[in-house]
Amino acid sequence: MTDLPLHPAVAASLEKWHDGVARRDLSFLPAIVHPEAVFRSPMAFTPYGPAQALVLILGTVIQVFQDFAYHRQFVDADGLNVVLEFSAKVGERALKGIDMIRFDAQGRIVEFEVMVRPMSGLQALGEEMGRRLAHALPAHKQRA
Repeated sequence: MTDLPLHPAVAASLEKWHDGVARRDLSFLPAIVHPEAVFRSPMAFTPYGPAQALVLILGTVIQVFQDFAYHRQFVDADGLNVVLEFSAKVGERALKGIDMIRFDAQGRIVEFEVMVRPMSGLQALGEEMGRRLAHALPAHKQRA
């Protein structure tokens, strides 16, 4: 991936995304998520979907992360695929990761995939997300 220009609709959605993340308020998210969107967790092979699952997961993780910051952005040649590098803490565990986001031409999120390292940070994140969402997530698992 190279740092190429974003598709205009994607640029508008990413501006909303960064603003909402900075405010720790993702209430705008349903408006920029495709109804059939999927979320790919760093803890599970099987994706979660549709849109309600993605909104639930991202709305929860933004409350779990402390000291969250984005550092770099990479854009694919089509302007519809973006990778955002981030760092955060979960309790005492520091982590780094990337959000790989695929948008459609209307600027709606179609797929949101997260990768996290190191294992200790991923484990802390998985444990806290499990505490908060274990009751809700099984209903949103899709077929692999």
